[in-house]
Amino acid sequence: MKKSAKIYAVMALLIGIAFSSQAQTQAPLKIGYVDFNTLLQAMPGIDSVRNALQVYQQTLTDQMDQMRVEFENKYLDYQSKAAGMSDIIKQNKEQELQQLQERIDAFQAQAQQDLQNKQQKLLQPLINEAKQAISAVAKEKGYTYVLNAIEDVVLFSTPVHNLLPAVKQKLGIE
Repeated sequence: MKKSAKIYAVMALLIGIAFSSQAQTQAPLKIGYVDFNTLLQAMPGIDSVRNALQVYQQTLTDQMDQMRVEFENKYLDYQSKAAGMSDIIKQNKEQELQQLQERIDAFQAQAQQDLQNKQQKLLQPLINEAKQAISAVAKEKGYTYVLNAIEDVVLFSTPVHNLLPAVKQKLGIE
């Protein structure tokens, strides 16, 4: 029993020595940060993305407005003629209005999803380009990690570790 305890103690000591020597030979941890949103907003091509999104959003808004006008016209027609309608026709008109409202609601939800998908599709090439530049600068400057300096995530850092100017330079942004 004592012999196995000694073997385990020696093994633990050797493992500890191996890990401590490995830790001493590794490069020091170096962490930088970039405000990714600021970088993205400064990139060439962001204006064309904004314009394309505004045009697409306006198209969706116009379609939504047409549907609302149709609903309002049918509702006003229903209100003006409701007194002279039979119960079955009233019920049919109310059901028609309800279905139209449901289609408007469904269109609005789908339009929001479509707009988000379009935004992601248009921004993805810029995001990829920014990430590649960040990776290149981080490798050049020997950074182990680069954090996104969004609000309240990086609570303290020295400006020396702000890679935004170097990344902008890499991308040719002034």
